[in-house]
Amino acid sequence: MSNSYQTPRVPAVDQVGVEERAARFNTRSIKKGAKLAGLDMAISMIDLTTLAGDDTPGKVRMLCRKALRPSATLETPQVAAVCVYPSMVKVAVEELAGSKINVASVATYFPSGQTTMRERLEDVKSAVGDGASEIDMVINRGAFLSGEYARVFDEICQVRAACGDAHLKVILETGELHTYDNVRLASQIAIDAGAHFIKTSTGKISPAATMPVTLVMLQTIRDHYLQTGKMVGMKPAGGIRDTKTALRYLIMVKETLGDAWLNPDWFRFGASSLLNDLLMQIEKQHSGHYHSSRYLSIS
Repeated sequence: MSNSYQTPRVPAVDQVGVEERAARFNTRSIKKGAKLAGLDMAISMIDLTTLAGDDTPGKVRMLCRKALRPSATLETPQVAAVCVYPSMVKVAVEELAGSKINVASVATYFPSGQTTMRERLEDVKSAVGDGASEIDMVINRGAFLSGEYARVFDEICQVRAACGDAHLKVILETGELHTYDNVRLASQIAIDAGAHFIKTSTGKISPAATMPVTLVMLQTIRDHYLQTGKMVGMKPAGGIRDTKTALRYLIMVKETLGDAWLNPDWFRFGASSLLNDLLMQIEKQHSGHYHSSRYLSIS
């Protein structure tokens, strides 16, 4: 374990201020032209995900085909990534071959991470060896809540090294961190340890992504960039199911981090069920009426 890592001194989070600021994004309206651009942008930022116990190669192939062509009738961007369990990485890599869609995998014995470090690292190396270009890991919340910050830092560093050239998204599981101050500190530790992205949630714990929690994480990324000049990506995950909410998130990113983060290299949605709602809204913008969800495949 690293003996040199010093717990970062992060500013205390003003809970009232953060929640008021986040609530203001819910009052914004967007004009039609900007809305259409925002809908396409949101689609391009989705990590289309299946993490179910009954996942099969056939189910993963269907998801990949939806990632390649989200709609049979509308011209839209492809999604950013398909995210699967390590055992399904080879299937996704084969199905997405030749495209620019990334294959992500939730390694490190997602979502609990309750196994030895050696086994977690082997899980990462196996997924990367099978072709995953992105790894989503979850931090050791027990260690974090026990104040073992150097251990959390050290474990993320080890996973980052095991990723090789693959990008690492570090999931904080903010629903288990209890306070905004903990979210701020965990974000900084993950960034210090080399995370390419920080991510709110596994989607298995409630609450998942919320706008105030995401704002705290965006502010951590902003302050890190102002201090170092280095960009870090952000991925809210879980609970973002409709277009209106997604567009509010994009406004929050623009006003907190700036336009440089408004692309799939630096911002993602972990929200598969969001895709169909975006497609229905695009149809509405073009035709004036909603496309029935019966004509859309299940995300």
